[in-house]
Order: sequence, then structure tokens, then C-alpha cells
Amino acid sequence: MNPRDSKALRTAKLATPSDLKSNAVRDIAGALTMLLADAFALYLKTKNFHWHVSGPHFRDYHLLLDEQAAQIYAATDDMAERARKIGGTTLRSVGHIARLQRIKDNDADYVTPLDMLAELREDNQQMLTSLREVHDLCDEHNDVATASLIENWIDETERRIWFLFETTRAGESA
Repeated sequence: MNPRDSKALRTAKLATPSDLKSNAVRDIAGALTMLLADAFALYLKTKNFHWHVSGPHFRDYHLLLDEQAAQIYAATDDMAERARKIGGTTLRSVGHIARLQRIKDNDADYVTPLDMLAELREDNQQMLTSLREVHDLCDEHNDVATASLIENWIDETERRIWFLFETTRAGESA
């Protein structure tokens, strides 16, 4: 292959066909990319807490956090592929994630198990708010396919919030 041809391939514009207007592609792909950055941040924080949880409820919390992390991670490919499918671009690196993420990292040496669960509940609530905002954006641009995917992610996020809430509730006396 001629070196000039190689450079042309590396710098060629992506021209994925879409019937969405260019501003819709830009807005929706950008919003999906921010959701994706948040999903990776939430995934890694959930795995961090999964790896570092301790105490009398270790097994239950460890398994819950692993299940939730797997669910979050499973959504990432669909988020990125949807941005590409409509003609946009998406994340390219860990640095790109760090620049866009709105979910805050937790690098503390020790976090109590209940604080871990409460923090993840708040982070999932933040993710839920973002998902609803992007759903509204999709409705504005009549992007029903992305809105449909988001509806599933909203349901999954609401379930995670519910489990984290119920897990941290103080027992009721009978």
C-alpha cells in the first residue's frame, strides 16, 4: 500500500448514512458519548467497590456489585454503536472518558460498605437523570430507535437504584 493511501485512510471522514439531520446526529451522538463516559466511570467505580467491599455482608454486597457492574458494562457497546450507527463518533480513549465523565471517581483507601452503596445509589440516580435528558433530546429529533434503547437503560438503572436503596434500609421492627 502506498504511504499516501494509508494517510488518506487514517484521515478520511466517517460518512455513515443517516436520515437524521446533521444537527440531530451531532447532538444525539454527543449526548450518547457523554452517557458512555459516565457508564464507564460508573462501571469502574462499581467494580472498585466490588473489589474493596468488606464486612459481615461481604458476599451479598460483592455479588450485587458484580451483577450491577456487568449490567452497566453490557450497555456500553450499544451506546457507542448507536452513536456510530446514526453517523456520529464516540469515545476514543481513557483520556476522552476522563474529560467527559460527570460521575465522580472515588479513590479513597477505605469506604464503608454502606457508604459505597449510598454513593453508587446517588451515581445511578445521576445517570438516570442524564438518561431521561437524552431521551427528551431523542424525542425532539424523532429518533425513536435511540429513545427505545434508552428506555431499557432507564429501567435497568431504576432497578439498580431500587436494589441499592433496599439493601441499605435499616430493618423495620415487627
